[in-house]
Amino acid sequence: MPRPKPIPDNVTEIILESISDGVFTVDHDWRIMSFNRAAEEITGIRREEAIGRHCWEVFRANMCESDCALKRTMQEGSTLTNTTTYIVNSQKKRIPITVSTAPLKSKSGKILGGVETFRDYSLVEALRKRLDGRIQMGDIVSRNRVMHEMMAILPMVAESNSTVLLEGETGTGKELLARAIHNASPRKEKPFVAINCSALPDTLLESELFGYKSGAFTHATRDKPGYFEVTQGGTILLDEIGETSPAFQVKLLRVLETHAFTPLGSVRQVKSDVRVIAATNRRLADLVAEGKFRPDLFYRINVVRMVLPPLRNRKEDIPLLIEHFVERMNLLRAKAVTGVDPDVLRVLMCHDYPGNIRELENIIEHAFVLCSAGPIEIRHLPGGFGGQSPLPRDRTPPLAQTLNSTEAVAILNTLKDHGYNRLAAAKALGMHKSTLFRKIKKLGIHLPDIDGRSASGKQKTSQTTD
Repeated sequence: MPRPKPIPDNVTEIILESISDGVFTVDHDWRIMSFNRAAEEITGIRREEAIGRHCWEVFRANMCESDCALKRTMQEGSTLTNTTTYIVNSQKKRIPITVSTAPLKSKSGKILGGVETFRDYSLVEALRKRLDGRIQMGDIVSRNRVMHEMMAILPMVAESNSTVLLEGETGTGKELLARAIHNASPRKEKPFVAINCSALPDTLLESELFGYKSGAFTHATRDKPGYFEVTQGGTILLDEIGETSPAFQVKLLRVLETHAFTPLGSVRQVKSDVRVIAATNRRLADLVAEGKFRPDLFYRINVVRMVLPPLRNRKEDIPLLIEHFVERMNLLRAKAVTGVDPDVLRVLMCHDYPGNIRELENIIEHAFVLCSAGPIEIRHLPGGFGGQSPLPRDRTPPLAQTLNSTEAVAILNTLKDHGYNRLAAAKALGMHKSTLFRKIKKLGIHLPDIDGRSASGKQKTSQTTD
């Protein structure tokens, strides 16, 4: 019988390098002593850079400031398993992880430090959001049906090289959508530049976009390339394009048609490989009808038109957006805010948001100035909100009911849009039809006695769904 091969002296190191979970150890000063291969892959930080640094400098997790699992383990001498948190990797991307910790002990039982294992939770988190009916792309997060439809076609829009027109009220996220298109396109490695056309007079806007030659005007002592030149291969967002003059519109139309431009003071054209995304807070078709916008330019930029709904028409997204802003500002401000008080959510759900998502973000940012930890309360809101008291609890629905009511309205509107066809509505909402049926029953949604599967809308014999 063959003798077993001797176990290598470094067997523990071999095992740690082979597993898919990240593993690291720290001493009593919280400095990293070891860092395995999986930890390098998940964080994007090399072992040589991590060892010797404080663990919070490497991981920048949301629990580091307030509720560090490893700190509790080392203080109490007990293990913690499957704590959920997130870290920020070397590309500044937030990675959801699950964490388990244990004290690092010598053979005599003396605690030498702590050991933590962590697992990338991204795929599970993405699945959870999908089952929850939400979508997220970059900083865009939504449960809204219209936003779902827009995000569904976004990859195809991004893959094309067509000009895109984004319409929507101020603060609805047009620049975020433009960045999402750019980041999902073949041009993502090239520059993205956003220009606010309404903030610059014609001559300055023209020189910013097309550049100028030395001597083109007073104080032009050297050549200056414009954005159409320095953004070669990338994307330019022309925001508030409806505010430009007819004279500038003629020049822009020429650039879009010929893919070339002429810098100020030059007689030679420069070829341009730049994708243009135009945005406006007004309806360009109305401006064309009023004679304030050139129809030929309108038809040239209106290849793909995407209209962002105002926040008052997608209130089901308010809790999601609050959660998103709180998480991001905790990271930026190194605070430990846990969310918003139920009274605050009631007040914010009732507001109409003339400033849209930007206004909601500013409200949360204002609250972060006054709140360092725990939930945001009414007293932390801006003056227009802070002086308000929510209705007495016996006259207002509880938090869960508020959210359920918002979800019920979204489901009922989608069913109406699809003629009460349950299968079509479920697809539009991004959920399985059985999930939709359960939600209809749970939320107490009453539907008319029609069968949405029939083109004629014939009567159903039973109120229950099949």
